[in-house]
Amino acid sequence: MQKLTGLILLKAVLLISSLFLLPSCSDDDDDEVYIPKPKGYPRIHFENKTYRLYDSICPYSFEIPTYAFIDNDTHLGADPCWLNVNFPRYGAKIHLSYKIITNNLDTILDQSREFAIKHQVKSTGIDETIIIRDSAKVYGLVYDISGNTASNIQFYLTDSTHNFMRGALYFNSVPNIDSLKVVVDFLRKDIVHMIQTFQWKDYANTSKVKK
Repeated sequence: MQKLTGLILLKAVLLISSLFLLPSCSDDDDDEVYIPKPKGYPRIHFENKTYRLYDSICPYSFEIPTYAFIDNDTHLGADPCWLNVNFPRYGAKIHLSYKIITNNLDTILDQSREFAIKHQVKSTGIDETIIIRDSAKVYGLVYDISGNTASNIQFYLTDSTHNFMRGALYFNSVPNIDSLKVVVDFLRKDIVHMIQTFQWKDYANTSKVKK
């Protein structure tokens, strides 16, 4: 009889213990495990590349995309033929600064190179592409600057005797090449097209532009 009573008590203890354990197991099953998602960026819709001619009283002309517009640089000290090619959909612009060469081409070239090299601090490398268009007297260099820099593409164009143009691509956002690279690559094609269609006008027109 004592053995039977002891067995009953043991079963009762095990049953009560299992009842206490069940809520704990249930809580474990209900706990959600959160796994951080990889960083993502908004999908960008790129427009079809069609171009139109930009021309003005300035001593140069070139083609720009139909999804871009040009306005004058309004910064203090800007010359009349300093322009911005704006890409509002992509929050970007190409800043263009024009100079007349007065026996100082070497100095201007050094300044242009310094502007590009100063971005080396945050860049992972700089590639240079030489521009030679003898038929249009357009010569220059394109700097492709990789990494999280303020300007990933810079370039200059000159006829080596009278005219000089410098360009730099900027974004209206904190530099982040991970999110901007596809846009940089897209706009680089527009810069290449601009260079390929760039023309210097009659040198006599340079007299209309202030230094």
